[in-house]
Amino acid sequence: MTSIDSAQQPAGSPAKAPVKGPWDLPDVSGLIVSVLGGTGPQGKGLAYRLARAGQKVIIGSRAAERAQAAAEELEYGVEGADNAGCARRGDIVIVAVPWEGHGTTLESLREELTGKLVVDCVNPLGFDKQGAYALKPKEGSAAQQAAALLPDSRVTAAFHHLSAVLLQDPEIDGINTDVMVLGDVRSDVEIVQALAGRIPGMRGIFAGRLRNAHQVESLVANLISVNRRYKAHAGLRVTDV
Repeated sequence: MTSIDSAQQPAGSPAKAPVKGPWDLPDVSGLIVSVLGGTGPQGKGLAYRLARAGQKVIIGSRAAERAQAAAEELEYGVEGADNAGCARRGDIVIVAVPWEGHGTTLESLREELTGKLVVDCVNPLGFDKQGAYALKPKEGSAAQQAAALLPDSRVTAAFHHLSAVLLQDPEIDGINTDVMVLGDVRSDVEIVQALAGRIPGMRGIFAGRLRNAHQVESLVANLISVNRRYKAHAGLRVTDV
């Protein structure tokens, strides 16, 4: 009997490749992840979760000794290096530095980050008596600033809405939240989605091109307000996907 699929193909023609779905993501388990700002709360938490999930992780700091000390605390084979060494060794480089040092840090590492997949998770925020509020860099967002400073790197944006407290808590096995991933090259976005999915409870969700990163970064100010009001560690879930 001729199947429906084969009946649609003319005799002798090559079989059509299966259509790739939005959840057909690459295997990233063998990639090395470097975290710039890996001694800060967000970077350290991400490094811990990824290493605990089996990813090879290197954390960076301006001082190699400080990075190595933090790496020893995290265990799971995490290594420490100065920022330049950290950037050079990673296949994927997560930028988790303070906003105040974002531009100067990336500019100083332009050579080391050439050709790298860079994941910017920096949130430009200000704080006053009324709480947190979003800042808008002249480039439009922190991620767009990174793209402007790193023309020879592949820049994406992700991991903005994660609680550093939850990330670093060893008693928590899974963190039930979605990670909004933005970028202009679909294959790079899918790598970052897959990396987010390595952490139990998380999903990486495509959320548009890099030009839309400002909305994602600025939403952190709203989540800070939620957390203060409800004494929570709020995250995000995207429904119906």
